[in-house]
Amino acid sequence: MTVRIVRLGSERLPGEGLRIGTVRRPPRGVPKGEYASRKLYDVWLPKLAPSEAQLKDAHAGLASADERSWRSFVRRYRAEMKTPESRALLDTLAALSRTADFSVGCYCADESRCHRSVLRDLLAERGARIG
Repeated sequence: MTVRIVRLGSERLPGEGLRIGTVRRPPRGVPKGEYASRKLYDVWLPKLAPSEAQLKDAHAGLASADERSWRSFVRRYRAEMKTPESRALLDTLAALSRTADFSVGCYCADESRCHRSVLRDLLAERGARIG
């Protein structure tokens, strides 16, 4: 059993299981009933997405591929994930990865400049089985 880190909208992998969207906002112009059929996500978990302020800063700084901006984003996102609620969610997903197949993801094209790469690390630090 594993958790996979995926790009929302990508083809589903065999055995991927439930797809969880860890994004702040649902996709525009897509009816809720079509999220899964459009390969976006089955359930939405916005509490693991960067805050609105983080998203605004990220879109401004990360578009330039500035390494300093990226490190700042990672530091601030990790700080956001230290709240009791976020820690509990991360711990739950890590534990679930030992008994079920599922995936978590975001829309970003480049995982190396997306919060899902940090989410991967946070889950691994909690002992998640990552596929």
